[in-house]
This record gives sequence, C-alpha cells and structure tokens, in this order.
Amino acid sequence: MEYAQGEVGRVFYARFDHGEDILAGLNGLAEKEKIRCGWFQLFGGLLSADVVIGPEQPVMPPEPVWQQVENAREVLGVGSIFYDGDKPLLHLHAAMGHHGETLTGCVRKHTEVYLVIEAVVYELQGMDITRPWFEKGGINRPTFHKK
Repeated sequence: MEYAQGEVGRVFYARFDHGEDILAGLNGLAEKEKIRCGWFQLFGGLLSADVVIGPEQPVMPPEPVWQQVENAREVLGVGSIFYDGDKPLLHLHAAMGHHGETLTGCVRKHTEVYLVIEAVVYELQGMDITRPWFEKGGINRPTFHKK
C-alpha cells in the first residue's frame, strides 16, 4: 500500500443537463480549474454509457468485459481525477439502476446524461499523485510522488 496525506481545497458543485457527456464535462472542469488531484461524487440519470463490468478472468493484465448501458438508468457514482502528463484521467465507478435491476461497473466512455446529473468535485491539495500507465496491470494506476 502507498498513500499520501493532504487536505480538501476548493469544492465545486456542477449540474450536467440532458444529452451532455458527463465524463467530458468533468474532464473539462478539471482542465479549466486546474484540478490536478480530485475526488467526485455524482447522482442523477444516465441515458447511456459504455461500462466495464469486470475482467474476463482474474489475471494481469485483465481483458475487460464491456457492456453498453441504455434505457435511462438512475446512477450513483464516485471517482477520482489525476493527471497522466498534461491531461486529466477520470476513474468513475457507479451503480446504475433500471426497473429494479442494478448494474455496477467502471464507467468509461459515451456517457450521456438523462434529465440531470449533479456532481460534487473536491480538489485534494498537498499531494502529488498522477495516473500513468502501469504496464504489468494494464491500467492507468495512481502513483504517489514525494512532495
């Protein structure tokens, strides 16, 4: 285990409206506000998204199993913001419900809002964490740097 200690800096409350791309919007917020390390929570409606629902087998690197989410689902998610070089990389895990059935996964792309999604973004200060490519794991993994 590795860890870093810091504190909460600025806090942003954002609303994303019907048809907007939630991941693109959060990326844009991170870039515009220069949020290098962050944590966010969101809730609302998700019309569609491409989601990884687990690995094919528990090996490294994993072969992701993709599922396209459609049909307007309620969503509750948490995620992090760290940079790889000069661009923010978001990592969002969410539970998405539709008519009593729930799907949980890593929300990766094509995230279209249904009606509205609200998000709270917490900037984390006093830490130097990036998300470079981790070859062995086949993922972009948080990496801690000494300040």
